[in-house]
Amino acid sequence: MMSNKVLFITDTFKDLNIKKDTSILMIEEAINNDFDVFQCEINDLFIEEGYVYSSSRNIISAGSAQVESIKKEDIKISDFRYCFMRKDPPVDENYINALHLLGLAEKHGAIIHNKPNAIKEFNEKIFAIHFSEYIPSTLVTSKISKIENFYKTHKSIIIKPLDGMGGTSIYKIENWDEEKIELIEQMTDSEKTQIICQKFIEDIYDGDYRILIINGKPFEKTLARIPKEGSFKGNLAAGGYGEARDITDFQKRIGEEIGKILMENGISFAGIDIIGELLTEINITSPTCAREILDQTKMNPIKEYFAGL
Repeated sequence: MMSNKVLFITDTFKDLNIKKDTSILMIEEAINNDFDVFQCEINDLFIEEGYVYSSSRNIISAGSAQVESIKKEDIKISDFRYCFMRKDPPVDENYINALHLLGLAEKHGAIIHNKPNAIKEFNEKIFAIHFSEYIPSTLVTSKISKIENFYKTHKSIIIKPLDGMGGTSIYKIENWDEEKIELIEQMTDSEKTQIICQKFIEDIYDGDYRILIINGKPFEKTLARIPKEGSFKGNLAAGGYGEARDITDFQKRIGEEIGKILMENGISFAGIDIIGELLTEINITSPTCAREILDQTKMNPIKEYFAGL
């Protein structure tokens, strides 16, 4: 008999934003689909006698953050119908170790969204470079001299870490001075850590568009994340505001092209970021913005996601 249990691996449940978090919306939709829902964090995963388990709590109502019991239950990952890896970045050592465990669970029959090997292989910042015809001029390096040359070519650039999220540690470089050099030295850990540099895109002020790719298909509504006054960051976590809009023909075309590759690699739920007609990121760890789209349009991307599983 097929299991009715599903597992969500997230950040600490009490720290998730009930009104905004896409993981909470997923949990709500799973409950609406009569799944028996469990949740854990990555440090709740363990191997015993060759099998991967999670110490999971039963969730009976995501909207009010109710749990059935405080005591956790040890369940084999392969005994769940589906397992959803929704832990936020950074994809650090602990994150990678969790992916190793989930990869082993797959060998025992677990169905995991998104596939652990895909998350390991495709860094969210670098993944977009696989579609080089759509990206802005981009440099990935740890060397300050190369970044200086890149700045001299483009005059206005963005620099950001390879493992960041939510608009953290993103800087706009419009002049080259000692302060900027010191900043880059810090970000690169004295030229030991690579960062990503991109030509600044003026179209950001019309919105950094999040297009959800659901089971390989772009959702028909997007979220334009528009920077607050005085900022260049559209990220909602960085103070931008979201405005749901119809998908454009270009966004649909690129979404379908990328969606095909995503599905070939076991990535059933992703978010691509487009500024103007340029691709900047492909988010596959814990894409967001589904709740904002639902609230503004009454169209539920997660309902469509579950219908296609």
